[in-house]
Amino acid sequence: MSASRAGKATLAGVVLGLAALTACAKSEPAGKDDGTGPVSVKASDSGCDLSRRDVKAGTSTFSVSNGGSKVTEFYVYADGDRVMGEVENIGPGLKRDLIVELPTGKYQAVCKPGMAGDGIRGDLTVTGDAAAQTSEDALLKQATEGYQRYVNSQAVALEQKTTEFVTAVKAGDVAKAKALYPVSRTYWERIEPVAESFGNLDPKIDARVNDVEPGTEWTGYHRIEQALWVSNSTKGMEKYADLLLTDVKTVVAKAKVVKVTPLQMANGAKELLDEVATGKVTGEEDRYSHTDLWDFEANVEGSQAAVQALRPALQERNPALVKQLDANFKTVFAALDKYRDGDGFKPYTATEPEKKALGAVVDGLAEPVSQVAATIAKK
Repeated sequence: MSASRAGKATLAGVVLGLAALTACAKSEPAGKDDGTGPVSVKASDSGCDLSRRDVKAGTSTFSVSNGGSKVTEFYVYADGDRVMGEVENIGPGLKRDLIVELPTGKYQAVCKPGMAGDGIRGDLTVTGDAAAQTSEDALLKQATEGYQRYVNSQAVALEQKTTEFVTAVKAGDVAKAKALYPVSRTYWERIEPVAESFGNLDPKIDARVNDVEPGTEWTGYHRIEQALWVSNSTKGMEKYADLLLTDVKTVVAKAKVVKVTPLQMANGAKELLDEVATGKVTGEEDRYSHTDLWDFEANVEGSQAAVQALRPALQERNPALVKQLDANFKTVFAALDKYRDGDGFKPYTATEPEKKALGAVVDGLAEPVSQVAATIAKK
């Protein structure tokens, strides 16, 4: 999980966010816009300026450039902070595009300098009528239906394995809880982009200790992970286990009925690889158990599932890209094979050269995956 999903802000955080939003309103606009083409987003440490805040229903591109000193992110939120689209880890001086399908309605455009807190927010209005991609393209309709079946299967397994994990924690069975911890997380990591879209449930379930806002209680998988591996005990974890299962059941119920768009699938495939690069390769995700490679593989499998569901449409639009994706996914899985141990993986205590090598193969895959959204957006 990235630091951007660190839970609800404290009162101080809200005040800072409002101050930042005021600063945004006073800063120079992103530039004149004739109402067509990409929306230019100028992000900084205190601003989030859009070239326009009214777009037409259908597919929109937000071209985000970071002129600040902090790594930032850009989100489009629907009601309840439901994520419609996002781009993460935009370093100072860098630029990234978000391609997202938006129906008519009211949204918020949000920049998160430092990848934390509520962010710098502003209204975004979508007007007009536009047919959904899936209503005009049979291959994309099949893709979303196929991916929904995948999400449903993973959600069922997530609830089942998390129930087993929680049962072991509450029974004080440390050995069994340790064995089930990476297994239960596998299903979470495969569908994380879908799970992340449901407001604050993701940080409640998956926040690392450094992601938690001051004044917010640390809960979820990693809270229990710390007790298991640092204290070798489940003492005091009963309430966190119960809360984890409650939150997972809520996510599972929502994931089973949520309707994803082809562009959400494409963006989610890239987000999962960003998760690998920023959390799993570095060893920051499962810092107590060193089970990061279970998460690493699950993220890549989830990315591949989204891409494979889109494969017929991608093959029609760009067969060369499909060939490259196949080869690069194969390369990443081959790199992971070196660390396998039975049905799982060796503890992840990689050297810096090993981390660099794994990062390189992930970056090699991320490049063609980043082209999927633009390819799918083509008519």
